[in-house]
Amino acid sequence: MGKILKKIIISAFLIILIFAGAKLFKSRFNIIDKAAYTSGTTADWRLILVNSSHAVPKGYSPDLMQLSNGIYIDSRIYPDLQNMFDDARADGIYPVVGEGYRTHEQQEDIMQDKINTFIDEGYSKREAEKLAGEWVAEAGKSEHELGLALDINADTSMCTDSDVYEWLAENACKYGFILRYPSGSESITGIDYEPWHYRYVGIDNATEIYNNNITLEEYLS
Repeated sequence: MGKILKKIIISAFLIILIFAGAKLFKSRFNIIDKAAYTSGTTADWRLILVNSSHAVPKGYSPDLMQLSNGIYIDSRIYPDLQNMFDDARADGIYPVVGEGYRTHEQQEDIMQDKINTFIDEGYSKREAEKLAGEWVAEAGKSEHELGLALDINADTSMCTDSDVYEWLAENACKYGFILRYPSGSESITGIDYEPWHYRYVGIDNATEIYNNNITLEEYLS
């Protein structure tokens, strides 16, 4: 009986070692289970997919910090964001973060404001809701609720928005950010082209997405 128990204990110990080793291997070599991200789990916070078909995971809570202009972002993206802005300024480009983290309630208010705008223009409520959905993400399905998405524009006293958008399009991937809604990809992302909207995914992921000229949806498929 003692020998059998000993064998069971040894077998259990070996199984634990195998699983722990596999997890360490995936972490060390950046091997990702892409199916996990499209299902809404938080296996890698950098690659959580949020769009019209994938809501912010239940219980998700960003690690927030406040920028000098009052905008909140996830603190984990700050070092790369700061490096990107420092290098942009060295090139004579002066970006500013216009939008960052939004609460669920703030996203609801933005959607309602957009609906009201279309109603004021003469559209029916149903038409206004449909049109607003083409411009504003439904609450719970906005990347801004992750704290990983930023709307980046220009300090227009120093340069133009076009200057910023052009620089970001060429350089943002070096710092872990991707143009989330590129032109020509509306049928994939469900969102019209937004040259100001950038999403943090990490440098390795951003570089691969940029080099292959694909969207986050395609990268995770």
